[in-house]
This record gives sequence, structure tokens and C-alpha cells, in this order.
Amino acid sequence: MGSPCAELFSEIDKLRAELLKKVEVITDCQRVEKEISPGEILNRIENVILGIVTSLSRDEAPVLALPDRSNWDNTSFDSSIGLQMNLGSSVTTVKSDCPMSVDKFAQIMRIFMVIYKLVQSNSYATKRDIYYNDTQLFGSQRNVDIIVDDISCMLKVPRRSLHVLATSKGLISGDLCYMEADGTRIDCRSSTVVSAVSSNIAGIRNIISSAKFVMIVEKDATFQRLLDDNFCTKLSPCIMITGKGVPDVNSRLMVRKLWDTLHIPIFALVDADPHGIEIMCIYKYGSLSMSFEAHSLTVPSVMWLGLLPSDLQRLRVPEDALIPLTKRDESKLISLLQRPYSASQPDWLKEIEMMQRSKVKAEIQSLAAIAPDFLTNIYLPNKLRYGGWV
Repeated sequence: MGSPCAELFSEIDKLRAELLKKVEVITDCQRVEKEISPGEILNRIENVILGIVTSLSRDEAPVLALPDRSNWDNTSFDSSIGLQMNLGSSVTTVKSDCPMSVDKFAQIMRIFMVIYKLVQSNSYATKRDIYYNDTQLFGSQRNVDIIVDDISCMLKVPRRSLHVLATSKGLISGDLCYMEADGTRIDCRSSTVVSAVSSNIAGIRNIISSAKFVMIVEKDATFQRLLDDNFCTKLSPCIMITGKGVPDVNSRLMVRKLWDTLHIPIFALVDADPHGIEIMCIYKYGSLSMSFEAHSLTVPSVMWLGLLPSDLQRLRVPEDALIPLTKRDESKLISLLQRPYSASQPDWLKEIEMMQRSKVKAEIQSLAAIAPDFLTNIYLPNKLRYGGWV
């Protein structure tokens, strides 16, 4: 018997060689993202406060100008970066004397105060800590989440540099070991133990891995099924990660960290539906609301492994396992086709247009209608062996 592993990974190795050719030769000092010093962050906050004090001294109601993170016109597309916010983007104003925005103005000022103290004392807090510090003022956790990102965008400072952390929802497993910022050693190699994605990705160091590829899994249920089927052992060495649906920032940062460190192919396994495609695009190209942090969040090399709309026809997935597209699904597909990055991926466009024509979608679990173990033992190994990605 020959070497099945060498045969299995031959196409993946070819892909890696192609990707490495496209990676720019970057010196070590260029590779490291320019860190903004604590003093500079404090200075930027003080400038905001100075503007407010100046307005008050003139008997004017203070106004805060926040970059509009919900406007597509404020973004541009770069194939090597993804969606990025333009310089001089339009803003939304938060007025201190307007009944509609006075609460938000107070919330922003309170969070500015918290961040200032955190940076000054070199301590950290989670967004949840901030919310529970004054639930009556903030009203909801979501309000805190939005404002922290607004401040990050306004100051042009990554959220992690504001000393505000978010609890991670993502999970990771496979051929990977690393050191957390606090010195904790994380070993993801046990098939029975799943590690939570770190809440401080920037602090991760000493990454060790022999993985041939990383596979992003859209849903937790699929991730758990693959774990139960010992996927990481059967296709060792590899790494598997899930953001449990729409990925949080830490899951996206972790995928980017793995790409920057290992430079191995990264594949996405998502449902053959508009929601799954959009999630994959978030990992690859970024999201509108976080476009101001595109340089550290996107991985343009991500490949679509499955489930492809063309797979549904090719594999003759039983019709009773297919789901008709809803009006909302059809609208989402139209939206995806109009995104700035759509034209850069003709093969993806063909798959999306095929879904439009067929008017059906399918979950990854639909492959179980062919055979219970089809996903782990046949579909994924063959996809990876024969280069069945787009």
C-alpha cells in the first residue's frame, strides 16, 4: 500500500504553492501591525473630550461624529484585503441636546471613561463587564457592543488596543498548540477535547502546527458531528474551527492569525444557502460594519469547499432533502450578487446563479440522505483529494 496521506494532500499542497506565490514578500517589521501606543490612545480620547469642553465653553451643545459603519458607499473593495472603509467616510452625528440621541451620547461618554481608565492602568475588561457596570444606562448588551466598535472606528484604534475584550463563542480543534497571553498552554490535538477560541488573539504566541489545511465550519452542529466522526484524526494533520454561525470578531481574528502564521489553505464548509454564503464572505472579505478593521480580520485566500449548489445536482441529493428558496433568500442572493467583491470570484458567481435558477437550497446535513457517514467518509475526503473547491 502506498502513502494515502501524500495522495490525499497532493492537490492541497499544489494549492498552497499557488497561494504562497501570491503572498507578498513582507519584511518582519512590515508584517507586524503597527501598534498604537497607550499614550497615543489616551491622547485621542483627550482630543474628543477637549472638543466637547470647547463646545460647552461656547454655550454650544456638544456633538459627536461617528463614521457611518452601515453605508456601503463608505467602503471600497481591494482583492488583497477585502472590504475596507474609505478615508473621509460620511458620519452620523450624536447630539447631546437631541431627545433621540441624548441617551446614546451619555452611553458613549461613559464608555470613553471606562476605556480611558483601562488603558491608563493597563488592565482589561470584557464588554459584558462594561454592560453590567451600569445596566440601567446601557439598556442592553447590544448597545455596549455597538458603541465599543463605534469608538474603535472613531479613534482608528483596534478594539483589542482599547483593552476591551469580548467573550469568544468560537471553537477550535486539530493539529494546533499555542500559548495564551497569560501563559496558559493550549493543546487542541485531543480528539475528545474542544478548545474555545481565545478572547485575546493578539496575545497568542508560540503557535505549533503541522496542519495541511484549516477548515472553517459554519455551524456548531456540523462541527460537533465531524468531531464525533474523528474527522481531524482521519484527515490528520488539519485544523477545524467554527464561529457557530455568523462569526464573532475573535473567530475571524483567529482564522487570520492561522493564515498569517501557517500560510496553509483555508477552506469553508457552509450550507448551500444564501446565509451560508454570506458567512463565508465575512471570513473571506469582511463585513460592512467592521470594514474599518479589514486588515486584521479578512482572509482573501479562503476557498469554498462545500456545500456547493452544483454538488446538489452532481451528487443527486434526494429532492426531499432540498428546501425551496424563500422570498427573503432570493433577495439575499440578489444582494450578494451586487456586493463589491462579487465580480472577483466568477466561479462563486456561477454557483450563486445556479442556486437562483434551481430555486432550492440545502443544509450540509442533507448529505446524510445519501448515507449517514457520507459527509465525513466520502464527501470531504474526495473534495480534498481531488481539489473540489472553488
